[in-house]
Amino acid sequence: MTTLNDLHSISSAFSNTDKMPVLFLGHGSPMNAIEENQFVAGFRNLAKTLPQPNAILCVSAHWFTKGTKVTSMEMPRTIHDFGGFPQALFDVQYPAKGSPELALETKRILDPVQIDLDEHWGLDHGAWSVIKHLYPEADVPVIQLSIDYTKSGQYHFELAQKLQSLRHKGVLIIGSGNIVHNLRLVDFRNFDKDNYGYDWAIEARETVNNYLLDGNFQPLIDFEKMNKAVQLAVPTPEHYLPLLYTLGLKGKSEEVSLFNDKLLAGSLSMTSVKIM
Repeated sequence: MTTLNDLHSISSAFSNTDKMPVLFLGHGSPMNAIEENQFVAGFRNLAKTLPQPNAILCVSAHWFTKGTKVTSMEMPRTIHDFGGFPQALFDVQYPAKGSPELALETKRILDPVQIDLDEHWGLDHGAWSVIKHLYPEADVPVIQLSIDYTKSGQYHFELAQKLQSLRHKGVLIIGSGNIVHNLRLVDFRNFDKDNYGYDWAIEARETVNNYLLDGNFQPLIDFEKMNKAVQLAVPTPEHYLPLLYTLGLKGKSEEVSLFNDKLLAGSLSMTSVKIM
């Protein structure tokens, strides 16, 4: 139960600010956490353009749950939710604080949707592997909001719209996934080839990018009805749905810009989105 003291701590921790941008980050391989490449450089260049946030709310492809949860612990653990990578990747820790206050505020503004306060999850690699390039000192509190796998694209888009007030409280909202993400068809022999994609991946990227830049989001919300190329790009929805949380937060006068907009290994894209 939220007490008056809780509400006071929320209001004091998150005073009114200028409107924060909102992001979708194509996170790609967990190895991006420790490698130097053009995409990591893109994240660092992005960071130079961002106002300092009070906190971050991340919607990651890797927290896919029945119902919606928000992390509410003081110190989220760094989750190494992958296998088969070098020990150096498993050694990475991202010791950002959590924010129980922001978790409570998120729960409040999403009411009457049932939001469960979670003390067990932490920060998965969809969150920490990219946020560490934006804020390498881990000096910005981070919470995660899970994706309810029982719900439609329209539901997720509309749920995101309810988070709008957080942008005026210094909260940087980040969706983390990949728009083109078909792991079954990855061409590992050409993993290092620049901007390499199968014909269907090239078509899917062009289709989605055109809708993004035109501000025509309804086809993207109804992604399951889009062309065959997009169906191959999105064989399962978990990496795509974080994009809808970003799009749901776009204001009428705001612009959409793309960066890291390249294909990778035939069947992946690193395309990332900034709205401000």
